[in-house]
Amino acid sequence: MHMKTTWRANRLGAFTLIEIMVVVVILGILAATIIPQFMGTTQDAKVGAAKAHIAELEAALGRLNIHMDRYPTTEEGLKALITAPAGEEGKWRGPYINLLRDDPWGHPYQYKSPGVKNATRFDLWSRGADGADGGEGDAADVGNW
Repeated sequence: MHMKTTWRANRLGAFTLIEIMVVVVILGILAATIIPQFMGTTQDAKVGAAKAHIAELEAALGRLNIHMDRYPTTEEGLKALITAPAGEEGKWRGPYINLLRDDPWGHPYQYKSPGVKNATRFDLWSRGADGADGGEGDAADVGNW
């Protein structure tokens, strides 16, 4: 009699396999409906970060322009924000940024002076998720234009 009572008490305190499977299915359905909503958020965050980096680089290029009376050439590129262009160490008052980082997709930022879209200044852009110029949607370029 004592064994039956102990077994029955243990059985009432445990979950059956069916109950566990029902909970797993419910969690799966919730995950399938919620996760896709956050997938676009990651891309939006990367675009926002790229825009912020470009604004920071633009401000640094503006300070360099004030000191050197010109923007870096395309060949000098954004490296002129960290190291002085050859022969102009006297005018250069940098470094203008601490670190030249890649865009949120792991590609270097692109720089062209004079720019195609900003002919009087420079073009500064990230090639986006696809790492190639142009593109639409998630693969669209993010630039200072």
